[in-house]
Amino acid sequence: MEFTAGGRLELRLTRADVGKRVSVRRVSEEGTAGRKFTDTVGVLTSWNDGVLLITRRSGERVAIEESSLVAGKVVPAEPARRRGPSATYPELARASSRAWQPLESERLGDWQLRAADGFTRRANSVLPVGDPGVPLDDALRHVQDWYAARDLPAYAQTATGAEGTQELLCAELEARGWVREVSAELRIAALAPIGDAPDDARVVLGREPGEAWLARYQRKGASEVASKVLCAGPSVWFATVPGEGDVPAAIGRCVVDGRWAGFAAVEVDPAFRRQGLATTVMTALARRALDEGASAAWLQVEADNDGARALYDRMGFATHHAYHHYRAPERSTR
Repeated sequence: MEFTAGGRLELRLTRADVGKRVSVRRVSEEGTAGRKFTDTVGVLTSWNDGVLLITRRSGERVAIEESSLVAGKVVPAEPARRRGPSATYPELARASSRAWQPLESERLGDWQLRAADGFTRRANSVLPVGDPGVPLDDALRHVQDWYAARDLPAYAQTATGAEGTQELLCAELEARGWVREVSAELRIAALAPIGDAPDDARVVLGREPGEAWLARYQRKGASEVASKVLCAGPSVWFATVPGEGDVPAAIGRCVVDGRWAGFAAVEVDPAFRRQGLATTVMTALARRALDEGASAAWLQVEADNDGARALYDRMGFATHHAYHHYRAPERSTR
């Protein structure tokens, strides 16, 4: 917080600071022991009608009455993380998109519209990285028209909490009635420590998932489409640990793309959990990715998946940004 020469808190924000990272303090409660204060740090996404909206790193938006402010200032971007590789959001967004390719894709300026018959939001959402080349309202109408023509809901994949992310776009979408349905984390780590473990002869690696792998995979509703999406990517590998029957005890997928190795679909039969099989699968995939020249790892995990988050913490993964899927409002049928 800023202080004047007399030692009092000072407000150093104006509406011209919308879009910048800020730190504000407000009076949150008046009690018998005196006033209580709350500090908020994030991107100032709007300042209208006496209310400031600040988007935190997680994507949570905090509304603050202008009249409650006692101090505030613009603050520098978050320092680079000491753990893991350095990367911007646009680099990771495009790498993760190449690792989960749709059946159909179209460009709108720098934006990428993606469709895969409804199989996962990631493959059926617009990736709005860069400039669409037209005003935002026109771009969003085109997005809605494009998905409507394919009998799909219109989704936009956005992000918060890292260099090049899209707090302002999130605010613009919400102002237009788009609703956030899902949020998750994209985490990154150095690849070498993940592969630094002895070989496990039980792990079978291959270029295609196979029927047994797909039998373990939890998203089996659209198997033909799923197989096409799963097999697409720069250099795709599938890992399988056989179980007691036809269904594997554990599976995993990795896409090698330049310096990046992207992990997904790491799943373990409940009967075989707490035996280290998830780590075993990721180690085998990491070693193969290292052989192909990769040096950094990424993966995506939902915020409420405590077991997976704990595993990835132990493996050295740190959150790079939060990503979100916004669904377009229903259009009037009149």
